[in-house]
Amino acid sequence: MNTRDIEQSWPLWEVFIRSKQGLDHKHVGSLHAADAHMAIENARDVYTRRMEGVSIWVVESQHIHASNPDDAGSLYDPANDKVYRHPTFYNLPDELTHM
Repeated sequence: MNTRDIEQSWPLWEVFIRSKQGLDHKHVGSLHAADAHMAIENARDVYTRRMEGVSIWVVESQHIHASNPDDAGSLYDPANDKVYRHPTFYNLPDELTHM
């Protein structure tokens, strides 16, 4: 099977790696694989060559949905109406010196 055949028949997977010093997974790239098990093994071989990862997540690209950047204004506007989310909404007692 040549590369073109693989790209057409195997799904595309997005790869996320958590490094030893990090708490979150970061997107590091994409790869084609027949299934999730193969995607994890390939991601290990391709993206963690120096043993820097402690956890690998793979997700089929077709299952990722994203907002449209052109809609950012209307998408995030409702958050401005929730003043209780801002620290200035709360009155802190004078005795509280460190927050």
